[in-house]
Amino acid sequence: MAQKDEARQPLGAPGKEGEHDAAEDRMEDWYKEELAEFEEGEVVRGRVVQVRDSEVLVDVGYKSEGSIPIEEFRGMPPKVGEDIEVYLEAKEDNEGLIVLSKDKADKIKVWDAVSRAHEKGTPLEGRVVEVVKGGLAVDVGVKAFLPGSQVDLRPVKNLASMLGQTIRAKVIKLNRRRGNVVLSRRAVLEEEREEKKKHTMEVLAEGMTLTGTVKNITDYGAFIDLGGIDGLLHVTDMSWGRVGHPSEIFQVGDQVEVVVLHFDRESGRVSLGYKQRSSDPWETVEQRFAPGTKTGGKVVSLTNYGAFVELEPGVEGLVHVSEMSWTRRVRHPSKIVNVGDSVDVIVLDVNKGAKRISLGMKQVEPDPWATIEERYRPGPRVQGKVRNLTDFGAFVELEPGVDGLLHISDMSWTRNIGHPSEILKKGQDIETQILNVDRENKRISLGLKQIQPDPWDTVSARYPMGSRVTGKVVRLTDFGAFVELEPGVDGLLHISQMSNRPIASPGEIVNVGDELTLMVIRVDSQERRIGLSLKELAHAIEPSRGEVVDQSRGRGQRRGKRKDEYDDED
Repeated sequence: MAQKDEARQPLGAPGKEGEHDAAEDRMEDWYKEELAEFEEGEVVRGRVVQVRDSEVLVDVGYKSEGSIPIEEFRGMPPKVGEDIEVYLEAKEDNEGLIVLSKDKADKIKVWDAVSRAHEKGTPLEGRVVEVVKGGLAVDVGVKAFLPGSQVDLRPVKNLASMLGQTIRAKVIKLNRRRGNVVLSRRAVLEEEREEKKKHTMEVLAEGMTLTGTVKNITDYGAFIDLGGIDGLLHVTDMSWGRVGHPSEIFQVGDQVEVVVLHFDRESGRVSLGYKQRSSDPWETVEQRFAPGTKTGGKVVSLTNYGAFVELEPGVEGLVHVSEMSWTRRVRHPSKIVNVGDSVDVIVLDVNKGAKRISLGMKQVEPDPWATIEERYRPGPRVQGKVRNLTDFGAFVELEPGVDGLLHISDMSWTRNIGHPSEILKKGQDIETQILNVDRENKRISLGLKQIQPDPWDTVSARYPMGSRVTGKVVRLTDFGAFVELEPGVDGLLHISQMSNRPIASPGEIVNVGDELTLMVIRVDSQERRIGLSLKELAHAIEPSRGEVVDQSRGRGQRRGKRKDEYDDED
């Protein structure tokens, strides 16, 4: 590399060798004084004199310029004339040239800044460049380590979300010789929080409105960061209406405007309100929902005794189960409505002080029982559909909203019915006769057997005492067997009338399905009873005929036996 021009030009006139030598001696002394001012390993200031493709020439005021590889400028070459700081590695190399470094100068500057920050406790700014074991790597000019526990005030689950962010952190550990730097962002955040808290404590007052950030959500409310101090926004103060969980309204990170309800300066506790930003809708509820008003709403909750309907945000009313249907006896509101359903209701009563509104659903439609006697009178036959079966009867829908009760006792003239399902099915179309209409109690009594003649009216004439009858065993009980003589007419073959010998169970003599010939020994039309006998029939058989038929188990004929032999065998 060439020396400076003034070092090459003679100072004396030509031919004056003495003056020339003297000048060179003075120049050499000047160089020596100048050289003594520079120390290797120092950062000096220089000026860019030339920028080439592969290097940058810098004049530091020495006898020659220094050369710095262009790569040390990291893609941003300096401009000619620009002043920069460089590191003096050597005053002369093998060729007698000065050796400079931009990288080392920058590193020394950075380490000096890191050291000063560590000593004074001032924050450094850096960029998160990598997720490493136990934390993050941060570029503050040198690569520093930020432990996971020092990233934030609370543990950060996803450290990768911090990549690329520029942060401020304090140096909490430093080993310059080993090149180790440990940072704490948490320390900076704690200081900032304390400053904010101090300011917030000074200005905070009950009744003021301010903006905060949702910091955490629990089942009972949300914690709002007001600036260094957290306040609790309880779930009951979030809305004038129903709130199932705070997460239905807020999410962590939301900016919300809240009202300070209570502030304890000594403990630092702050109670906040969100719904208080607007007036209580119950204050004017009587003006909007006067009794008799028809309105719409949404079912928001069901209980055993009714359904709560939201009329507007913050205003709910109760539809009691007794106010859901004119005709049906509603055991649970879920039989009529579901949560989320839109319904029309009539306001029945308003209690502003207790914040209660009574609503009715059935009142939206006219009461079908008000004119029931105009459409239904005792005597005529009517068509209907079996809507429901119970132990005591069947409810038959005559028209939408009007049911009649077909009691189990009015289903058959003759059969002893244990349950309506023996003869009816849900959804079956049937014809019945109206027996009674009670408008006050909203009841209609129906009869099924009444549409047929009562077979017991003439049973005495058709089955006189002492007559022989044939029937089929249809049911066994502990005390005997019921025998069907004709559809709708059964007779009882008592266990005492089955044989002359003692019998423990009717099944010893007869089975369901057996065809028997019996004697009628009793007829009571009023009580609807016919008594039958197997042994009396056997007694009535003439001994001279020499044969007796065993009917109980189809065992065939037995000839030539006496009556006492017959009795003994059975």
